[in-house]
Amino acid sequence: MTSFRSVFPVLALCWLAVFFDGMDVNIYGAVMPYMLDDAGLGMTAADAGTIGSWTTFGMLIGALLAGNVTDWLGRRPMLVASVVLFSLGSGLCAAAGSAGLFGAGRFVAGLGLGGLMPLCLAMVLEFAPPRRAALTAGLLMTSYHAGGMAATGLGMTLAPAAGWRWVFWAGVLPAVIAVPLLLKLLPESPGVLLARGRRDEAYAVADRYGLPRPAPVVAPAAGAKGRLAAIRALFRQESRWATPLLWLASFCGLLLVYGVSTWLPQMMRSSGYGLDSSVSFLMVINAGGIVGMLIAGRTADRFGAVRVSAIWFLLTAAGALLLRNQLPLGVTYLVVAVTGVWLFSAQVMVYAATGTVYRDSERAAGLGWVTGVGRTGAIVGPWLIGVLAQNGNETWGFTAFALTGAVGATAIALVPLARRLSGPRPQSPATVTAKA
Repeated sequence: MTSFRSVFPVLALCWLAVFFDGMDVNIYGAVMPYMLDDAGLGMTAADAGTIGSWTTFGMLIGALLAGNVTDWLGRRPMLVASVVLFSLGSGLCAAAGSAGLFGAGRFVAGLGLGGLMPLCLAMVLEFAPPRRAALTAGLLMTSYHAGGMAATGLGMTLAPAAGWRWVFWAGVLPAVIAVPLLLKLLPESPGVLLARGRRDEAYAVADRYGLPRPAPVVAPAAGAKGRLAAIRALFRQESRWATPLLWLASFCGLLLVYGVSTWLPQMMRSSGYGLDSSVSFLMVINAGGIVGMLIAGRTADRFGAVRVSAIWFLLTAAGALLLRNQLPLGVTYLVVAVTGVWLFSAQVMVYAATGTVYRDSERAAGLGWVTGVGRTGAIVGPWLIGVLAQNGNETWGFTAFALTGAVGATAIALVPLARRLSGPRPQSPATVTAKA
C-alpha cells in the first residue's frame, strides 16, 4: 500500500534538485541590474533580453533531449547530468569576459535546467500515493520558489559587496551538494527499469517503496514509432481542439513565468523604485509563489484545474496592470506578493488540466508537448521585454504581461467547450479523478 511516507525520500531529493533549479533560473534576474551597470561586460538591455531567451531556448532543447534519452539511460543519471550541466553553465557565466560568452554559459545552464523539472515531477508522481499526487506536486514546486528567494538573497548581499560574478560562482554549488546525494540515495524509476528489461530490479524498487509492481502495459513506450503514434493521438477527434488550446495556455503561462523572473527587478527599477527594493521584489513574488503552490492543488481538487487556472491567469493580469503605476512601497510589496500567488500556479494548473484531457496511453506525450510548446513562451518573454527595455519602454512590459494573462485565461477556459464539441470522453470519471 502506497503511503506518503514512501514518497518522502524521493520528494526530498527532488526538492533539493529543483531548489537549485529555481536558484539558477532566478539568479540572472536578481543580478541583471548590476550587470547592466558593469561597463566592462558591455551588456545592453537588448543583449540582456536575448541572453534570457537563449537560456530558455537551451531549456527547450534540454527538455526534448531528456525526454528522448531517459528511457535508454534512466531518470537518475539524467537528473545528475542536468544538475552538472546547469552548475557548469553557472561557472562559465561567472568567468565570462563578454556578453557573448556570458550568453553561452546561460545556454549551457539552460540545457541542464530544461530536463530537470519534468524528470523530478515524473519521479515524485510515480512514487506518490494516487490521492496525494496534487499535494506532492505542489510541495515539489515550492522548492523552485524557495530557490528563487535564495537567488534574490544572494543577489542582494553578494552582488553589491563582492560583484555579480560571485553570485554565479555560488551557482556551482549544486554539483558539489546535490550530485553525491542523488547518486547515493535516489532510486531509479520502476517503470523505466521495466521498460529496459530489468524486471527484477523494477520489482525490488517497487516493493521497497510500497508501490504497485509496474506492468508492461503501463511501462514507457519505446521506439520512434511508438512516440510518433502518441503524438498523432493528441489530435484524435476527442482532443483535436483541446490540444492547441492547451498549447496556447502553456505558452502564455511560461511567457509570464520567465518574463517576470528575468525582468521584474529591472522593470521595477525603471518604474522609479530603488535598486535594493527592485531586487527584493523578486524575492517577494517567489514567496507568493510558494503560497500559491500550497493552495492551488487543493483548490483545483475542489473546483477543477481548468476553472482555477483561468481565474489565476485573470488575477495575474490584474496584478500586472496595477504594477504599471508607482504605488506606495508597502502597497507595491503586497501587490507583488499576491500576484506571485496566482502567476506561477496558473501554469501548474495548465499541466493538471492536461492530465484530465488525454487517455492514459497519451498522457505522457500530451504533457510533454504542452510543456515543450510552452517553452517557446519562455523564449519569447525575456526577448520581448528586452526589446521594450532597449527602447526605454520597460513599463509597457506590465501591459504585455496583462494581455498574456488574459489570452491564457481565455485559452484554458475554452478547453471544456472544445472537448464537448469534439465528442465524448474516452475515459471513465473514476479514472479521470484518479489521474487528475
